[in-house]
Amino acid sequence: MSVNKNSTANIAPSGAIMVSIQQQVLRYSSNGKVFEFAISTAKNGPGEQNNSGCTPRGEHRVRVIIGGGLPANSVFIGRRFTGEIYSAELSEQFPQRDWILTRILWLQGLEVGVNRLGNVDSMRRYIYIHGTPDAEPMGVAKSHGCIRMRNDDVMWLSENIAVNTPVTIIEGPLPTTNLATGERL
Repeated sequence: MSVNKNSTANIAPSGAIMVSIQQQVLRYSSNGKVFEFAISTAKNGPGEQNNSGCTPRGEHRVRVIIGGGLPANSVFIGRRFTGEIYSAELSEQFPQRDWILTRILWLQGLEVGVNRLGNVDSMRRYIYIHGTPDAEPMGVAKSHGCIRMRNDDVMWLSENIAVNTPVTIIEGPLPTTNLATGERL
């Protein structure tokens, strides 16, 4: 679900992100406002091990935001802008690429032995929240471990959060109440 970009004027870059692997939804909460986006997590399901192709669970933070100021559909390889803008023609030219587009929110695990350090380090696994081609389905687990979003959605999100924004990735459904206020969502 995309949000109206005009509704962001009163949102400070503080808040929290929660991801439900089961529901394939990312929820961003800030200043009493809640925004939800359809996403795509790992085809291999949840998991933390290196080379598993799984989406890691637990407490994370946005360590780095990459791509600010670049246009939608900017192509990244190794966290570097290639100078390319994604198109159907480019996709046909490079059919095996795992397209990382528009923005990269690089996640750092915060739980030693769960998603940080050793063979379970989310940052060393290059786990991102990032844009993906619009032809890719959302709400279906298809990634290689990252959290994929629509390009407009990840662009909006990157403009409304800051480095160090907390990110909680859970296997089950998102809570139906605001954990800070107790109000039903």
